[in-house]
Amino acid sequence: MANVAAATAPVAGVSKSSGTGAALAIRLSAVIVAATTEEPRVLAVRIGSTPVVALPSGPLEVEHRTLEVGLRAWVERQTGQKLGYVEQLYTFGDRDRVETGDDRPARALTVAYLALVREARAGGPFDALWQSWYRHFPWEDWRSGKPAALGPLEERLARWAESAASDGERQLRSERFGLAFAASWNEELVLERYELLYEAGLVAEAWRDQGRRPPAPDLPASGAPMAADHRRILATAIGRLRGKIKYRPVVFELMPPAFTLLQLQRTVEALAGVRLHKQNFRRLVEQQGLVEETGGITAATGGRPARLVRFRREVLLERPAPGLRLRPVRRVGG
Repeated sequence: MANVAAATAPVAGVSKSSGTGAALAIRLSAVIVAATTEEPRVLAVRIGSTPVVALPSGPLEVEHRTLEVGLRAWVERQTGQKLGYVEQLYTFGDRDRVETGDDRPARALTVAYLALVREARAGGPFDALWQSWYRHFPWEDWRSGKPAALGPLEERLARWAESAASDGERQLRSERFGLAFAASWNEELVLERYELLYEAGLVAEAWRDQGRRPPAPDLPASGAPMAADHRRILATAIGRLRGKIKYRPVVFELMPPAFTLLQLQRTVEALAGVRLHKQNFRRLVEQQGLVEETGGITAATGGRPARLVRFRREVLLERPAPGLRLRPVRRVGG
């Protein structure tokens, strides 16, 4: 049975070189996103004797004709999920990403992908599960006002910025903190916020990677850790998707064939982590020509029967950037 976390076991897909440096281990990882009307969900697997959550992953193997073919094979083998929309996300190859090869250390290069699907029951030989991505990033959900997790983290980050050894470093830390955690919250800066928390030692991965335990008291509201650097990969995917829904209609990859405008709005809000003005959102959808009526109605909304609509695919041919430019409502407590 293949392992899925880059830091847990020797891997295949190792390219030998004649030099004295480490060999190269190429891995494929998938951030697989689905969404209910209120919750963005990511498909994960539990691995290890002390279970830790990881993204579906595996090494690039000789029989894989392309990277994407290899990724799809690993995902289906580990979770039973067939992938539809897939795009390459980023290649992670920092010098300290090293695995143990057969005869010497292997430099780990991970090619990560973002996949959008409609949620299906997870299967496969691993303990696969769907879970909210806000379990790992509780400070990213502003739909009910400023997240409770954010205050303690901001206080610790401010102290970290002031603790820098030099004036220059102190200024740099303060500027990065101010930009990433500004009152005018930029929902796309998910990775920048996670990287700051990692550098400040406010997420469990920072201590684990140094082979140390976090000092008491425990880390405040820092979210659930993931295997290896998989939370960093997930942060990259969330930021990418939040940006992409503004200029490409990718959100419809997550919607059922027919849905209401309110269901569409709630799904976009769940992904972006912000509340949107209802009338402005509907006006934008209509002006962009993104949907068309099916002729059906539903009473499942709990109120008045609502019209069912579907994505109008012709919009892809009509203009280059048919997305949803978000206009959040005024935040409460921010």
